[in-house]
Amino acid sequence: MERVHFLEQSRFHEQAEKTFLEQKEKILRLLPEADVQHVGSTVIPDSLTKGDLDIQVRVPAEMFTAAVEKLSTLYAINEGSVQTDYFRAFQDDTFDLPLGVQLTVIDSKLDVFWKFREVLLANDAYRAEYDELKKAYEGKSMEAYREAKQRFFARLMETPEFKNL
Repeated sequence: MERVHFLEQSRFHEQAEKTFLEQKEKILRLLPEADVQHVGSTVIPDSLTKGDLDIQVRVPAEMFTAAVEKLSTLYAINEGSVQTDYFRAFQDDTFDLPLGVQLTVIDSKLDVFWKFREVLLANDAYRAEYDELKKAYEGKSMEAYREAKQRFFARLMETPEFKNL
């Protein structure tokens, strides 16, 4: 069973930001029209993180297929993740911080990662609740944590803060 562990975001912030900027530059060379965003807990000050870097790449629907092909030259497709005509996940575990890249069609059902970031940055109570959830799953099953995380974000999507983005 894979176990989940969390550390303070401050331990990873500098490296995460450096790697993000490097990857953003590479992505924009291939997809200059993309909106490339640093998402995930490494961008949320004073939060707990697994120590991985998450990047969201947002493109118009008509560019999605080409974007999948181009990002596939940089990263491996995350076969364990959902694959649709508006979402694809990529990964690269060769960096100091494991890298996840979520490709989404702008305004699609899964164009949510940047919104989660914005809500957590703006709301201390939600951020504290998310960190408490992480503390509750420290050292426990990654699968159980992912299920709890999914429930948390499903609730977050129902908030006025999220809906107003």
